Amino acid sequence: MLLDEEFDRLAEPILNQNEYQSLKEYRAHGQVSVYDHSLFVAERAYLYAKKRHLDLDYPSLVRGALLHDYYLYDWHKKHKGHRLHGFRHPAWALHNASLVYDLNDIEKDIIRNHMFPLTFLHWPHSKEARIVAKMDHKEARAELHEQNIPQLARLVFQEQ
Repeated sequence: MLLDEEFDRLAEPILNQNEYQSLKEYRAHGQVSVYDHSLFVAERAYLYAKKRHLDLDYPSLVRGALLHDYYLYDWHKKHKGHRLHGFRHPAWALHNASLVYDLNDIEKDIIRNHMFPLTFLHWPHSKEARIVAKMDHKEARAELHEQNIPQLARLVFQEQ
C-alpha cells in the first residue's frame, strides 16, 4: 500500500503500466527518478488536499500529478531538444500523456500548467492544478537542496 486505499486505487492503473515504469530510468532532480518525483508530488498533493478536507476531483488530482512530468527523455543529457527544459517539458508531457491516456480538462490543466510562474503564459486554472504546481515546487526544492528523498510525512504535515 502506498498511502491509503483510495490513493492506491487512483494511482495503480498508471503506476503499473510498462511505459510509465520507464520513468524510473530518467532523473528528475538530484538522484531522484522522474517516477519517484511524480509519485512524491502526487502523494503530497493528495495528502495536502485530504488534510484540508478540500472538495476536489481527487482522481484528476492524482492522475494529473502522476503525469505532470511524462516527457519521456533524460533532460540531463546534452541534446538541442532538451534546451529550455523547464519551459518546454510541460507541453511534451501533455503531448505524451494524451497519446496514452484519455485526459480530462483538469488533468490537462495540471500537466500543461504545473511550471507556473516560470511558464508565465500558462497558469493553472483549477484548484487541482494550483495544488499540484505548489507541491511540485516544494518537492523539487526538497530534492535539489537536500539531495535525498525527503521524509514525506514530515514535509506534508509541516506545511501551512
